[in-house]
This record gives sequence, C-alpha cells and structure tokens, in this order.
Amino acid sequence: MPAMIPLDPGAKRAILDACRELQDESLDWLFRLVRCPSTLGNEHGALAEMERLYRHLGLEPRRIPNDASAHPAWSPPLVPYEGRDNVVAIHAPKQRKGRSLTLQGHVDVVPEGAADMWLSPPYAPEIRDGRVFGRGAGDMKAGIVSYCMAFAALRRAGLQPAAEVQMHSVIEEECTGNGALSCMLALPKTDAVIIPEPGPGMDGYYTAEVGVVWAWVTVSGRPAHVRDMQAGVNAIEAANIVANAFKAYEERQNDGALIHPAFRGLNHPVNVNFGTIQGGEWNSSVATRCRIGMRVGVMLGNTAARVKADIEALVAEAARHDRLRGAKVELEFKGFMADPCEFPKDTEIAQLAFRSYAEATGGSLRDYPATGLTDGRHFVLHQNTPCAVFGPDAVDIHGIDENVGVESIHGITRAIALAMAEWCGVEDA
Repeated sequence: MPAMIPLDPGAKRAILDACRELQDESLDWLFRLVRCPSTLGNEHGALAEMERLYRHLGLEPRRIPNDASAHPAWSPPLVPYEGRDNVVAIHAPKQRKGRSLTLQGHVDVVPEGAADMWLSPPYAPEIRDGRVFGRGAGDMKAGIVSYCMAFAALRRAGLQPAAEVQMHSVIEEECTGNGALSCMLALPKTDAVIIPEPGPGMDGYYTAEVGVVWAWVTVSGRPAHVRDMQAGVNAIEAANIVANAFKAYEERQNDGALIHPAFRGLNHPVNVNFGTIQGGEWNSSVATRCRIGMRVGVMLGNTAARVKADIEALVAEAARHDRLRGAKVELEFKGFMADPCEFPKDTEIAQLAFRSYAEATGGSLRDYPATGLTDGRHFVLHQNTPCAVFGPDAVDIHGIDENVGVESIHGITRAIALAMAEWCGVEDA
C-alpha cells in the first residue's frame, strides 16, 4: 500500500476555501434528498437524486443490484429487490500515486411515525436555529452530501484524488445491510472506507457497534365472542406473554460480566425492542392472530447466530405457558442478522479522520461506542478493510423532528475533503 502523501499547505487552503464556497450548494442537495420519502421499498427517488449528484460531480453513475445472497453476511430481506438497485460512481485518477478510498452512505430512512407530531412536515426540510429538520436529514443524507461536496471541493480547487475513489449510495442500512454488502462484493477492494454516519448530538466517531437480530413472532389463538371469552385464546394477550419472556434475557445480556471492554461505562448497551404489532379483528371478538416484530442487540464477543438460537429457545419456552395452551406460535427471522463490530482508533484512516477533523474545525472529534449499527461492519468483518465511521451532529434520529446541525455538516465536509486529499494524494484535475 502506498504511503500517505503530505498535503501542500497551499492546496490545503484552496480545498478549505472551496468547501466554504460550496456551503449553499451542500444545503440545496441535502434538501433535495430529504424531500424524497425513501422508506423501505420507496428508495427510487433518492437513488435517482444520487445519480444526478454523481453526474454533477463529473462521474458516471452505475447501478448495482442487491445480489449477495450466497454470502454469510446476507440478511433475509423483507421486500423484493426489483427496481431498487444501489447507485455507485468511481473516480479514476490519471496516475495512481496514493491510496484508494470508498466513501459510503445509505439513502434509506425509517418511517416518520406520527407526521402530525412534527413541527414541520417530515419530508419538507427547513432550517430552524441553525439546524436542518426532516426525516433522514441526519441519518444519513447530510453525511452523503458531505462526502460528495468534499470531492467537489477538490475539483473546485483544481485538484482531484490521485487514487481510485468509490462512492456508494446504498439501500437497507436500516434493516439488512444487503445494499452495502452487494456493492462491496461487486467492486474492487479499496485501501480504506469512510462512512459519515451521524454522531448522537455531537460530531462523533464510532469506536464500536452492537450487532442486531430481527425476529417476528406470530401467535394464532382461538377466536370467540367476547361474552364467552374464556373459551377462546386471545392472540394479543398471548403475544404479550411472549414479549415479556425477553425482559429477564435483556437484563442478563446487560450484566457487567458480559459487556465487552469497548462498551464499559455505557449504561444498558444491549436492548430488546418490540417495534411493531399487528393483530386482532374486532373489539368484541377474542383476537385470532397477532404478529410482533422485535430487534435484539448483540454485544461484542457474542454473535448473531448465538442470539438467534437464544430467541428460538425463549419463544419455544414461552409457547409452553399455560395461557398459550391451544395457541399456535410461529417464529421467523427477516431483516438484520448482523454481527457486532469494532472500529479501532489506531488504524491509519481513523487517525487521519481525527487529525483532519481537528484541522478543519479547530475542535476535537469525540469517540463513542454505538448501541446501534452501521454498514461499516461489512468492510471490517468480511473484507478486512479499515473503516472510519464519523459524521455530523444529529438529534432525534428515528424520532420526531429529526435534525442535524448546519455548521456540523460543513465541518464534516471539510474534514472528509482533507482526509481524502491526504489519503489519496492529489493531482491536477
């Protein structure tokens, strides 16, 4: 691997000046992306915007299908993949002098929840008090815009990376990670990866992340008229019995003896969440069927496969409960089957991220272990590629009134631009 090439002070000034000149354009592109309601199965608008953005950068976009089902890291998908190909673009230098780099981000967002609870409509972005509000603004459309504008800044400064730079815009980071996996396997391995995922209320660097398993339990009871409810088996009540079986399990998983050193000092890093419920037919009828969806965290040192086995055992035990006698309990796994991952701070790309951030902002990039997960795990666990996951200050991601700091976006853009220029080296555009 070639050595990093120190950046000429004049080139550094030109890149930082170009970043500042692109600030308004950055927000324009972010607004365009946030206006796309790119929830699961509806990502086409955001993917089309990414094609336009890559062309605007002078790159030729191409589509990569989600086609990696033979890989052990593949997660069982929830919906079909037709018409939902990922979008990538590749910069090729005139002459490779530096190290290659992947810049990656996801365009998918989680549902907005109760839209009437938002102060402004979730897909009508607006700036208030120096922050951009809108679903996906923080997680992670701001990060995607930052890496694109970082590349644009080099070009505006009359430069370009002196090594290959891949840009990946992927789907399903929020439920499988299959988009990232498919792009990673379809393209040549690069020397490092940067993923500008948001920090939790601060510009943050991920040092580690939990794994996640998604599971679904369907309980079929025995319907009856409410006047004779004792003769029936209420599927909704039975599903609650299954859910309650996970309370003690969650407590055990957060026992200090089971917490990896990377998460020490963090309160309750392993979470079991019941995020969806569908059930019942009529208020005056004993519910026939109920389906609940759960998300179970996986601590470093544990594996998704072992947690899957834990879930199977807990559901089987709950199904033997007296109040479930006569009910049918079915378990399936769709969505995340993801292992935990560590992003060491001593890799060269991590150290460069911290140094570039300090130069770009005058501040210090804070690090933390995440109780969520990112696509970065694929590159580290399955390709042995060092990955720096760091991004802008976002608040209420997955919640109501999600927002991201404007100045934070610009600071991350400058940091990525400096990191890319030093990692890849530069040549005349």
